[in-house]
Amino acid sequence: MLSFAGSLKVFLALEPCDMRKGFNGLPALITGRLQENPQTGALFVFTNKRHNRIKILFWDRTGLWICTKRLEHGTFSWPKATDGASTKLSLSPEALSLLTDGVDLRDAKLRPWYQRE
Repeated sequence: MLSFAGSLKVFLALEPCDMRKGFNGLPALITGRLQENPQTGALFVFTNKRHNRIKILFWDRTGLWICTKRLEHGTFSWPKATDGASTKLSLSPEALSLLTDGVDLRDAKLRPWYQRE
């Protein structure tokens, strides 16, 4: 389980992206598509079309971090744009933790692939 500070800004890219993108391609998406600066210290979260992979990009004042998660079964509950023009969604750090841990944010229910032991 990931834990984040309460003051951390988190932006989700609502449109899927090419998961082959890395240290050069993801910052280009952040500045071009999301209209944000990748060096602000915020977390930027991307998914693929099948919603079974996510990448998180983070600038820590010395360089970029990329964290990746691939689900073996199931999908992430990914939000959709409500107005059609939105390209990003701002989340609280707690909501990101729930999303990565398998909680459907719409119903606050665990996704079928998530197993507690």
